[in-house]
Amino acid sequence: MFEKVVDLIKKYDKIIIHRHENPDGDALGAQIGLAALIGENFPSKTVYTVGDATKRYAFMAGSVMDEIPDDTYSGALAIILDSAAASLVSDKRYALAAATARIDHHIYCETFTDVEIVDTSYESCAGMIAALALEAGWKISKKSATAIFTGMVTDSGRFRYDSTNARTFSLASALMEHGIDTTELYRNLYSEELASVKRRAAFLQKITMYGDSTVAYMYNTKEEVAALGMDTFAVSRGMVNVMSDIKGIDIWVNFTESEDGNVWCELRSSKYNINPVAVKYGGGGHKKASGADVRDRAEAMMMLEDLKKVAEAGDE
Repeated sequence: MFEKVVDLIKKYDKIIIHRHENPDGDALGAQIGLAALIGENFPSKTVYTVGDATKRYAFMAGSVMDEIPDDTYSGALAIILDSAAASLVSDKRYALAAATARIDHHIYCETFTDVEIVDTSYESCAGMIAALALEAGWKISKKSATAIFTGMVTDSGRFRYDSTNARTFSLASALMEHGIDTTELYRNLYSEELASVKRRAAFLQKITMYGDSTVAYMYNTKEEVAALGMDTFAVSRGMVNVMSDIKGIDIWVNFTESEDGNVWCELRSSKYNINPVAVKYGGGGHKKASGADVRDRAEAMMMLEDLKKVAEAGDE
C-alpha cells in the first residue's frame, strides 16, 4: 500500500514533513513519528518538520518545528500528513518541493500532491505511519513508537471511537513492544490542573440545545476566550467533547470566535454523518468528527439548522 511513498523516501536525500494547521495529537504524532523513523532507518538523509506551534502537545519529544528558508525545498521531497485539503496544510511552501506526497485518513476532498495514499478505514494518520513502518520492515525506536502511539490514542478517543478496529489494536500492540511509557504519556495527555477542571465545568454550564432537536452547541466569543486566558484552539478543540456521552444529544458543535474574526466550528456526532455539513461550509474531516470555519455567528446558526436537518433525517 505504501510502496510509492517508501520509494520516494528512498530516492530523496532531503525530506520535509508537513501536517495540518493547529495540530492535534494525531497530526503531530504522525509527523514526529515519521521524521524519527526516516532518521533512524536512513541516517544519511536530512529530515525537517515544519508548521505552526502548539502548547497542548509541547511535552512531545520533537514537537519544536524547524525553521527553514525557501531554498531548502529545492530538490526536496515534501510529505503532507493528516490533511484533507491544501488549504489546511501548515506552511504552503510544500509546493516548492521537487516531489510531493500525502498520507491521510480523512474523507477525500481533493488531490494536491504527486503521490497520494488516502484510507478512511484508519482511526488515525499515525496508525497509517505505523502500518507503513511495519510494511517496510523499518526499525522502530521508543521515540518514534511513542509519537505514533500518541497520535493513535488521541485520534481514537482512547480507543473508544467506532473507527477503532482489530487492526488498531494490532498496530498499537506492535508499538508497545518498543518501550512506550504509557504512565508518563497518559499523565501528560489527561491529567489536569484544578483550575482547568473548573474551567471545563464552566463550559458544561454553557451547553445549549438547538430548539427541540437533539443538536447541542456552545458559542464562545473571543472576549470570553481572552478572559479565560486560554488560546482559541484549547477552547475549540479542547472543549467540544464536554458535550459527548450525554443522553439526548446526538450531534454537538463547539463554536469559538478566533482573533482573525472567523468562527471555528468543531462538529461531532455519536450517530450521524455530519461531514457533508462541514464540507458545505468549507471544512471537512470524518463522518462523525469534522471541522470548518464560518464568517460570523449568523452563519454558525445556519450551520446548526443544517445539522438539525441531519438529525431529523435520521440517516446514520
